[in-house]
Amino acid sequence: MFTGIIEEVGAVSRRSGHDVTILAKRVLDGLKEGDSVAVDGACLTAVAIHDDRFVVQTSPETLERTTLGQLRPGAAVNLERAMSAAGRFDGHFVLGHVDGIGRIESVRQQGEFSFWTFQAPSDVARYLVPKGSIAIDGISLTVVEPSGDSFGVAIIPATLQHTTLPSKTSGDPVNMEADVIGKHIYHYMNRGGESGGLTLDTLMRHGFA
Repeated sequence: MFTGIIEEVGAVSRRSGHDVTILAKRVLDGLKEGDSVAVDGACLTAVAIHDDRFVVQTSPETLERTTLGQLRPGAAVNLERAMSAAGRFDGHFVLGHVDGIGRIESVRQQGEFSFWTFQAPSDVARYLVPKGSIAIDGISLTVVEPSGDSFGVAIIPATLQHTTLPSKTSGDPVNMEADVIGKHIYHYMNRGGESGGLTLDTLMRHGFA
């Protein structure tokens, strides 16, 4: 499990088949073969560790559902090691299971801050709620003004400084992972006639919604 708090920005140094070699510093501290690392929000397994880099493998499923297949040597990537049991929880529950690829619609400045709007795929849009959580390229962010398949987020200067967002522009693809708690609630509420399932209509009839 991850928190969506990016530890550092690494760089792709090599691709060979399904292997991707990533230059890094901070995330190498204590990293062992078999450990999980979120690369632009996708949970991958470190299969080799070196002094200044590590190697992960990308499955066909990962390449199909994420932007990782588009990475080329020199590309910057957000990195986060899996959360330790003794660590502080500063973001939100992020599993590293990317739900789909969205796109940046626009970026506008608001003083020192910036406001970004995104277009989400259906596998993400259905879970968007105001003030809810979302991970974009592994970054824990708060949903603002969701409408249909679009939503916004306010980005603070520190987030821009410590992530790959400054290298992005309108039209660029991004990995998106919806809030896991919201997904569980949505699917439980939409089990329809299955035994034990709840629907919004049922809750409203009993005064719970």
